[in-house]
Amino acid sequence: MRALLAFILTGFCLAGSLEAQSIDRPLTSLEGLQLINVKAEVVDHSGLRGLRIGRFDEYTEGGTLVLIEGSDFENGTIELELAGEPAPGADPSMRGFVGVAFRVDPEDTDRYECFYLRPVNGRADNQLQRNHSTQYVSHPEYPWYRLREASPGVYESYVDLVPSEWTRVRIEVDGTAASLYVHGADQPTLIVNDLKHGDSSGLVGLWLHSSTLAHYRNLKIVPRK
Repeated sequence: MRALLAFILTGFCLAGSLEAQSIDRPLTSLEGLQLINVKAEVVDHSGLRGLRIGRFDEYTEGGTLVLIEGSDFENGTIELELAGEPAPGADPSMRGFVGVAFRVDPEDTDRYECFYLRPVNGRADNQLQRNHSTQYVSHPEYPWYRLREASPGVYESYVDLVPSEWTRVRIEVDGTAASLYVHGADQPTLIVNDLKHGDSSGLVGLWLHSSTLAHYRNLKIVPRK
């Protein structure tokens, strides 16, 4: 009887250890981060301490990532503060693309879901440009231009943004649906009901385009099984 009880308790402990754990990091160190095509440092930005992320000088195109080690994420909530602006010397058409990747395939880090912001568009004089302030993409198969061409206005939306200003972001993921909340709003800014990789799982990453200088702080990941 004692052996049976010990076996059952061991099983419960093992099951608990396999469950995804919550992560709460102020992002005031580089510990537990995997940098992909970027350089990072801890700085004060607008009076608040966090990470500054930018591309390597020799890397000039496409998306870049900072993966959060140990972030086994399928469903749940991701919260953080971020800020983005075009990097010094960037092409004038760049918008300061900054966001969060989730369900990143650890075997192929080019494969992930992502919400990101275009802060320069937030207060543009052109309304159509404002409507492109937030964006969902699913790499590598569904970049922004494919989604915009196939389904105009479905995977992007407007929200008030200011370049280089700290912005609170929350992402809620459930199965094949995800919602983006900005500035602590009760209602989502952008809703996606057909995540292109289906109901998958993977790592969480800080995402930015190579043309962007980005800042991040106060990351909280709460998985839900």
